Amino acid sequence: MLVLFPGQLAAGTCEIVTLDRDSSQPRRTIARQTARCACKKGQIAGTTRARPACVDARIIKTKQWCEMLPCLEGEGCDLLINKSGWTCTQPGGRIKTTTVS
Repeated sequence: MLVLFPGQLAAGTCEIVTLDRDSSQPRRTIARQTARCACKKGQIAGTTRARPACVDARIIKTKQWCEMLPCLEGEGCDLLINKSGWTCTQPGGRIKTTTVS
C-alpha cells in the first residue's frame, strides 16, 4: 500500500513548481520552468514530450538530450552544437530551443 503525505510525489513522477514567460521581445518568448521530481534509483529529472519527467540518469550525464524524447510528437529533435540543450522543430519550420542550466 502506497501512502502519500500532502505535498509528497509518487515515485517516478514530476510536477511543475514555477513557470515564467517573457514575451517582451518580438517573435520570441522566453519561458523558464522549475519542476520537482521524485525519481527512482538510476533516474533524474528531465523532459519527455515537453513535460517534466524522470529519465535515465545516463542521458543527462552524457548530454544526449534527444534520447529522453523532449519534443512533442511530430517534432524533430537536434542537439545544440555545444550540447547545452536541444531544439524541437515543428513541421511548419517553427523552432523551439531549450537550454539546460
